[in-house]
Amino acid sequence: MRQLDFMGKRRYAFIISGILLLISILTLLFQQLNLGLDFTGGTLVEVRYASAPTLDTIRQLLEDAGFRDVSVQTFGTANEILVRLQQAFDPGVGNQVTDILRQSGDSVNLVRAEFVGAQVGGQLRDQSGLGMLVALGVVMLYVAFRFQYKFALGALLALIHDVIIVLGVFSLFQIEFDLTVLAAILAVIGYSLNDTIIVYDRIRENIRKSRVDDMAVIFNDSINQTLARTLATSGTTLLVLLALLVLGGDMIHNFALALIIGVGIGTYSSIYVASALLLAIKLQREDLIPAKKEGVEEEELP
Repeated sequence: MRQLDFMGKRRYAFIISGILLLISILTLLFQQLNLGLDFTGGTLVEVRYASAPTLDTIRQLLEDAGFRDVSVQTFGTANEILVRLQQAFDPGVGNQVTDILRQSGDSVNLVRAEFVGAQVGGQLRDQSGLGMLVALGVVMLYVAFRFQYKFALGALLALIHDVIIVLGVFSLFQIEFDLTVLAAILAVIGYSLNDTIIVYDRIRENIRKSRVDDMAVIFNDSINQTLARTLATSGTTLLVLLALLVLGGDMIHNFALALIIGVGIGTYSSIYVASALLLAIKLQREDLIPAKKEGVEEEELP
């Protein structure tokens, strides 16, 4: 099978990654994320239908009545509907929503209407950010212990690259960012790290047994040897995620979308970014195979 020269194209990969990172950082700074009700606070209304309704119809009825930033999803069963509104709480909002939904001729009963405080949302936002930082820190410690500190630095930078780009896409297109999306980003960290560890393990193995001193050649061989496994894993994962995106409904739509973006970026970064960064930080054979100390005689052969 023909060997692909991944490391020979690493400068182009760095340019592409740099552009994506710049766009993501700028849009996060100036446009920011479209935080959902979990983080911002707002009004939550739960209603019960006699028969399972169509979520798109509910959303359209509410938007036609003047509600904005409406999130509609099933809750428990297909008959239980949860409506999230990013607005201040009004004691009559539950009856108002129920009256609007009854205009379609369906039998609708109000279950509850309550306010989700912004203070709780702020705590969730802060704790979520802290949790992501802790996850990245633990990853760096694991890779440093399992491999070597230069591998840990490369893996950490690659993971930060993946997370920033996923966040940038959600910010650029103002897709609602809620707790399910945050869970997807944490899953992306694990998935991307798994791919990176597979490549790193082969790189370490080939460095130790190869007599070639050109690190770029060793890296290319390692990536090509793991490429079939990487593409097969990513491809099958994407098929499942596409099914969830199309058939999973409104509740997990953004979760599946974040994972699709993350898996794609993570596969790219494990091939190009994570490995190419090891060349940029000057990984050498001596980093994995310590030089023999002077004055220490080799053991005599039998």
